[in-house]
Amino acid sequence: MNASRTGSESLKGFVPPIDKSSPRHVHRDPLSTAVAEAPGALRPELREAVAPVSAPAAAPTPVTVDAIEEQPTAEAPARPEDQLPPRQLLSIDIGGTKIKVLATGQTEPRKIASGRRMTPAKMVAAVRELTEGWEYDAISIGYPGLVGQHGPRSEPGNLGSGWVGFDFASAFEKPVRIVNDAAMQALGSYEGGRMLFLGLGTGLGSALIANGSIVSLELGNLMHSSGQSLGDLLGRNGLLTVGKKAWRDIVGEVVPMLMGALIADDLVLGGGNSKLIRGLPPGARLGHNLTAFRGGFRLWHLEDLPTLNAGVVDPVTPSAANWRMV
Repeated sequence: MNASRTGSESLKGFVPPIDKSSPRHVHRDPLSTAVAEAPGALRPELREAVAPVSAPAAAPTPVTVDAIEEQPTAEAPARPEDQLPPRQLLSIDIGGTKIKVLATGQTEPRKIASGRRMTPAKMVAAVRELTEGWEYDAISIGYPGLVGQHGPRSEPGNLGSGWVGFDFASAFEKPVRIVNDAAMQALGSYEGGRMLFLGLGTGLGSALIANGSIVSLELGNLMHSSGQSLGDLLGRNGLLTVGKKAWRDIVGEVVPMLMGALIADDLVLGGGNSKLIRGLPPGARLGHNLTAFRGGFRLWHLEDLPTLNAGVVDPVTPSAANWRMV
């Protein structure tokens, strides 16, 4: 899992607007809606992962996903009809070893193996097959590499080639929003305050959310005192090379260092290898891979994230009023 340098995306409009005049336009996170309408239909861990975000506290205290309770969301300013987010969404989490998908109204994610032979065309074909019978109007993609205004800016290190310049919207015949996979998991894990996300997977993904903005990072490029990069040490290859005990020790050493450097009051450890952690470093909490889907659904409530349509990109021009000190 790598991270992108797309700058920061504002979380303005992140809380879905509610038009009380019509039940059709009650816009919440689709998974949260599913929980409210049929809470018993979802597996317990999925219900926990999709609990809505609460407003930042004055002094936020890290909590585990298990402790998150359903909280009412505040209303955002109403949007014009043609600017409302799509109601039926498909969220795709692309990793170096697996591709996982979940759509609005579905209760069980589906997945398929990825790997170095996985090209974007094969991914599209695999997702179409996985989601046969599902209905969705738009797509969110978490991509394991650098992402820009037009989609991937670099080829992923653990997948096949051809991702840069690929027209995802034309291939899916749906509008698409694509961000780095760590940023999507961070957005789904966010509970308030200044939060740092570290994805312990094939590589090291990272993102920071602060003051209403999400900032993709490349912390895997930082060097450890051993002379190796954090990405090499904390990724899958590092785990296999140094062993679980030494790997856990390095995580315990790096977490407080990064929290102090980035002034984070909350740190989430996500990614497939986070389950190997024994004894969380102070100030850290475990994320849940299912929150990547919630992050994907939330992408469509961000007002300044570009949307890819067939052959074109809907332009986004940030105004000076949206700039803020992060």
